Amino acid sequence: MRLFLQGSLLLAISLPAIAQGTATLTIDTAKPIANVSPTLYGIMTEEINYSYDGGLYAELVSNRTFQTNRGPNLENWTLIQNGDSRASIAIDKTTGPSTAIPHSLKFTVTAADPQSQAGFYNTGFWGMSLHPSTTYQGSFYAKADSTSLGSITIRLVNNNTGAVAASTTVPAIGSTWQQYKFTLKTTTLTPSAANHLEFLAQHPGTAWFSLISLFPPTYKDEPNGKRIDLMEMLAAMHPAFLRFPGGNYVEGEHLNEHYEWKKTIGPLVDRPTHPAPWNYRSSDGMGLLEYLTWCEDLHMEPLLAVFSGYSLLQEHIPAGKDLEPYVQDALDEIEYVTGDTSTHWGAERAKDGHPAPFHLTFMEIGNEEYHDESGTYDARFAQFYKAIKQKHPELQLVAAAPVTLVRPDILDDNDHALHTHFYRTAQQFFVDTHRYDNYDRSGPKILVGEWATREGSPTTNLGAALGDAAWMTGLERNSDIVVMASYAPLFVNVNPGGMQWPSDLIGYNASISYGSPSYWAQVIFSTHLGDKILSSTRDATNPRLFNSTTYDSKAHRLHLKLVNASSLPQSVAIKLTGATHVHNKATITTLRGKTTQETNSITDPTRIVPVVTTITNAADTFTHTIPQYTIQVLDIDLN
Repeated sequence: MRLFLQGSLLLAISLPAIAQGTATLTIDTAKPIANVSPTLYGIMTEEINYSYDGGLYAELVSNRTFQTNRGPNLENWTLIQNGDSRASIAIDKTTGPSTAIPHSLKFTVTAADPQSQAGFYNTGFWGMSLHPSTTYQGSFYAKADSTSLGSITIRLVNNNTGAVAASTTVPAIGSTWQQYKFTLKTTTLTPSAANHLEFLAQHPGTAWFSLISLFPPTYKDEPNGKRIDLMEMLAAMHPAFLRFPGGNYVEGEHLNEHYEWKKTIGPLVDRPTHPAPWNYRSSDGMGLLEYLTWCEDLHMEPLLAVFSGYSLLQEHIPAGKDLEPYVQDALDEIEYVTGDTSTHWGAERAKDGHPAPFHLTFMEIGNEEYHDESGTYDARFAQFYKAIKQKHPELQLVAAAPVTLVRPDILDDNDHALHTHFYRTAQQFFVDTHRYDNYDRSGPKILVGEWATREGSPTTNLGAALGDAAWMTGLERNSDIVVMASYAPLFVNVNPGGMQWPSDLIGYNASISYGSPSYWAQVIFSTHLGDKILSSTRDATNPRLFNSTTYDSKAHRLHLKLVNASSLPQSVAIKLTGATHVHNKATITTLRGKTTQETNSITDPTRIVPVVTTITNAADTFTHTIPQYTIQVLDIDLN
C-alpha cells in the first residue's frame, strides 16, 4: 500500500436520496452458475501500525536488543537510582550476545546497597498488560566485568502506585555472554496496562544486558508466540489464507532493507532485526516459522510473498546474473517450507522445532510492481517464474503487476494469478461492485490482495463497512475469477504514535482489542458462504442496495447477502425459483447502526456488532425489509 494510491481512483458519483420502492430480487436455486473459490476470504499482514511488535507478537518488552535510539534517551528504557544509589546506562555498540545482535545496554553502578538499589526499567509497548494469578516467562542475555554486582532483582511494578505485582531474583551474572531465564507470577491485582519491568542491583559493578524478553501466556502456549485475544479474533473470521510477510514489508525502502527470511529463523539471538518501511525497527520475532505456525494454527493456506528485486524507493536489480541470488533465495525458502528433513533447509526447519513440512500452494513474486518505473518486472517475474516452475510445477504463482509471459522457454500467459489493490471510499465501491461481472474468464485469475474502504480512524466506521460489504457482494458473485481477497491493513495499535495508516480492521492497546464494523462485515461474509454461486436478478430501484447469493450444497442452505447503504429502509420481494421446499424459518444475521459515522473504539468496543434473529415467513416468494445502514445475511434451508 502507498499513501498516494487514493488520488488515482475513480471519481465518486453522487447518488440521489430517493424514497425506497419495493425491489424485486429473483434467485435461481436450481442451476448454480459457478463454484465459489474455497480460498476467497483471507487475511493480509505486514509490520505496519505496530502489527507485530506491540501487537500480535506477544513480546512485552520494547527495544529488547537496544538497537533503537532516537534522540538523547534510550527508547523505552530509563535509569533507576533509588535512595543514594548512583548509576548510569548507555548503549554499547561494541559487544553483544551474538554477531547478529552486537548491541547491549551497559549498566554501571558506582553506589548501591539493599536500601538504595540502582537499575533500569522498560515501559513496554505503551504499557505492559498484567492479569492476576498469571505466569510470565522471561529471559535475557548478560555478562559482567566481575561478580561484584551480585544478584539481580527483576520485578513487575505498577506505574501509578509502585505496587510490586511480581518479583524474582537471578544469581550473580558471569563474565561471558549467556542466557538467563526467569519466571514472574502475579497474585491478586486489578488487570491493567499501567506497569513496567524493572532490573535492580544492590552493589556497585558493571554488566551488559541484551535481548531482554518477557512473554505472557500465548495462543496455544507456543513459545515466542502470539497474543491470545488477537488470534481469537482472527480465528472468528475463518480466513482461508494468509498473505505474508506483506506488503511493503517484503520490499523495504532500500534494497538492503528487504525482508530476508533466512535472518528471521532460528533462535532469537541469531536474528539481527531490520528497519521496517513504516519508520520503526522490526524485532523479527515474527519470523518465517512464526508465520507458518500462524497458518497452521488457524488452518490457513500460506500465500508466501518473496522479494523480487525492487524496493519502495525505485531501486531495482535487473534480471539476469544479478538477480540469480534472489531467485535461489526463493527456491531455498520453498525448501524450508515444504522440504522433508533429508533436504538442507527442511533439516533447518526441523532444527527450529517443526520437523513436518508445511503445505504450500500459492507464491507471490514481489509487491505492487506496477509502481516500478524501470519497466523491468516482466523480465524479473519471468526469471523467478521459470526457476520456480522447473522445480515446483505444482505451485500457483501470483504476479504483483500485469505481465507478458509469452516466450519459448516458459508457459502461457495465463498460468498465473494477477494481484490487484483497491483503496477507496464507500461511494467509489458502490459504483464499482460490477467490476468483475463481465470480466474475461480466459485471462489470469484475480487476487484482490489489498483492499479497504478508507473511512474512519484509527479503525473504520459503519459507512466503511457498508462500502466493504457492497464490494464483497461483487467479489462473491465473481469468485470463479476472483479467487482470493484480503482486507488491509489488518491491525493497528491505537495508542498515540502507534498508527501509520488509518482505517484499519482490528484495533488494540496493550490490554484490549476490538473489531471495527468492517471487521464484523468480514466475519459475517466469511462465515456465511456456500460452495456454489447462484444466479440472481434485481431491479434497480435503489442504487445503494447490493446483494449476492451462494448455496451450501452439503447443508442445502442458501446464504443471501443484502446490503442497504441508504438512509431509508428497503423492502425486497424475494423470489426463489427452482426450490422444491423452502423452510419457513430462516436465520438473519444483522450488522447495522444509526449513522455512517457510528463506530467501535477502544472505549466502546462493541457498539456495532452482529445480532442474530429469526423470521418465520420465508418461502419461495416472500417480502423482507432491510433497515437503513444495514448489512444482513439470510440463511434459508431449502431441503
